[in-house]
Amino acid sequence: MASELFQMISVLLIVFSFPALSHGWGTDGHYIVCQIAQERLNDAAADTVNELLPDYAKNNLSSLCSWADRVKFIYTWSSELHYIDVPDDSCSYNYSRDCKDSNGVQGRCASGAITNYTTQLLSYRNSSDNRQYNLTQALLFLAHIMGDIHQPLHVGHTSDKGGNTIDVHWYTTNTVLHHVWDSSIIDTTEADFYSSDVTGYVDDLNQNITGKWSNQTSKWQGCSRNAIACPDIYASESISAACEWAYKDVTNGSELGDKYFNSRLPVVDLRLAQAGVRLAEILNRIFG
Repeated sequence: MASELFQMISVLLIVFSFPALSHGWGTDGHYIVCQIAQERLNDAAADTVNELLPDYAKNNLSSLCSWADRVKFIYTWSSELHYIDVPDDSCSYNYSRDCKDSNGVQGRCASGAITNYTTQLLSYRNSSDNRQYNLTQALLFLAHIMGDIHQPLHVGHTSDKGGNTIDVHWYTTNTVLHHVWDSSIIDTTEADFYSSDVTGYVDDLNQNITGKWSNQTSKWQGCSRNAIACPDIYASESISAACEWAYKDVTNGSELGDKYFNSRLPVVDLRLAQAGVRLAEILNRIFG
């Protein structure tokens, strides 16, 4: 009875949290990641994901992929699970050094969260164990944070809070560098190439996954020691991309336009695709 009540409360939180603002990849970025993943689930994983989703979201994991952002003000403990702070003088990730919260608690970061929620979802295989976890929440946190950890500035430098304190001009709009990578590049892509329709963007990314990137996907999905997920790899890729692309040639007050957009869009495309493919593979390993 207690677990059923907890599940009901969680569903209510999902429903009533939609008006809140979102962070991380913007709403469309998280939608894209989860839509790519949804279409790559095997039958067993798709059935189990559907079982865990609330009734109004059946067959539509992507509709809830921004949920974890919208409950940050309810689950205040979850805020630090969406990112990783790396020292300003580093362009590499180290779990023991970087994966901790503001109080120094180890494992409280995006990579630690992925490991934690993967472990929780594995308990689904044992019906006597899964009652101790809310597996709907575990699924939604995992799906969302898999998107976050692939956004380069979610594994960013500590002093600028992943670009959140770097003021820039995105064409004629005043914003911060972090928001450029969360939303602006994606929004501009949709406006310029897809009549502001996210579904066309998803279709093109899926075509690239089965086309020009097809010889890379097995490497994306690979994990050392047959692990279910490899969040340290994802984090290492992100801080490398942050240094090479996000931060490069950007200072406070920079004007970012076509040159920045055209050179950085391929990085955003790749990270969205990798996140979706890897999320599907993780869920297939857990439930398949």
